[in-house]
Amino acid sequence: MYRFIWRLLPGGLPAKLITVLLLVTLAAALLWYLVFPWLELHVPLDQVTVGG
Repeated sequence: MYRFIWRLLPGGLPAKLITVLLLVTLAAALLWYLVFPWLELHVPLDQVTVGG
């Protein structure tokens, strides 16, 4: 699958590396600023019950 994505990217090796770096950064920012804050509202991660 990664080989397929790599072949779809335009340009030579430097352009592909820059494109991959930008895509990974964009995906991380999307998760960090949009998905994780939304998920925190719906999943009680800070409500821990220890014991009976």
